[in-house]
Amino acid sequence: MAVPKSKKSKSRRGMRRAHDRLAMNTYIEDANSGELRRPHHIDLKSGEYRGRQVLEPRDDI
Repeated sequence: MAVPKSKKSKSRRGMRRAHDRLAMNTYIEDANSGELRRPHHIDLKSGEYRGRQVLEPRDDI
């Protein structure tokens, strides 16, 4: 079994964990409606995806 020979410092532990954080969600402004939406997702306000009507438009959102 692998056992560390010496204790890792708090600095090195922090450097190793530097990439473990959660990334913030990305939002883009929709070109047609101006609403914020996730990239590669359906615009729920207009119901469109890549210029095609996929869902019925919703007014309650």
